[in-house]
Amino acid sequence: MKNNHRLYGGIEGGGTKFVCAIGTGPDNIRAEARIHTTAPEETISQVVDFFKHQEDSLGKLSAIGFACFGPLDPNPASPTYGCILPTPKPGWAGANVVGMLREVFDVPIAFDTDVNGAALGEWRWGKAQGLQNFIYLTIGTGIGGGAFVEGKLLHGLIHPEMGHIAVKHDIDKDSFEGACPFHGDCFEGLASGLAIEKRWGRRSNTLPPGHIAWELEAEYIAQALASYSFVLSPQRIIIGGGVGSVPHLLPKVRKKTRELINGYIHSPVILENIESYIVSPGLGNRSGILGAIALAEQALQ
Repeated sequence: MKNNHRLYGGIEGGGTKFVCAIGTGPDNIRAEARIHTTAPEETISQVVDFFKHQEDSLGKLSAIGFACFGPLDPNPASPTYGCILPTPKPGWAGANVVGMLREVFDVPIAFDTDVNGAALGEWRWGKAQGLQNFIYLTIGTGIGGGAFVEGKLLHGLIHPEMGHIAVKHDIDKDSFEGACPFHGDCFEGLASGLAIEKRWGRRSNTLPPGHIAWELEAEYIAQALASYSFVLSPQRIIIGGGVGSVPHLLPKVRKKTRELINGYIHSPVILENIESYIVSPGLGNRSGILGAIALAEQALQ
């Protein structure tokens, strides 16, 4: 079967909404829907209904890519493959989401984190095209990161959890204890959208550019990016998400990251052209759903 005759289903599973799409890439999305995230069985049932209804008019799916919030088990050899691992999202811990799909669809199903999916989307069609090593980081309600290393998505015991690394927390400058239910003042606990809202009593999109929150936010993000740069040596770091996409934040993050690296990574990309090293997604807020399509595409390779 030729690629142009294939039809892929993509699922971007988020804690607030699921986005479902059918197509083959950015220029060929045949159908799309948004589903409010409720209980696992109810949510996946609506996903199934969308795909089955669209198959009646568009034709049978060749594969499905599922890029989901986590933590999750992406290892096909594991007994809990396709399941959501312990998570603060009520009712979702232990949910076998891939198993629910396999009860209905007899096609290959690729399953990975939402951020790994977004990374794959950026590699396939966005700002990571042609790269062998890069990071996709999303900073929104939570913080997560996907790593693409030596031409493939990085996994291990489970998958990277870039939002939960430790960062320096100066209590005198920032008395907020942190919002992470597992680690308190980890990166996500201090710099996520939820942390911003709990610290300042306002959502990030209501804070003006001159608010002190943004200097603090840039400091925490820069600490994390410097650590990722030392450990993984990415060729590029792509930052998305509702908070990460705030236009005036990225220049602050670039400046502070370069200061923290302090010339130790002796590359012109960081020393002279950091604007090309820390970038916004090429696919905008479409990285996740297009990454799910790319996962489905890879499932047949």
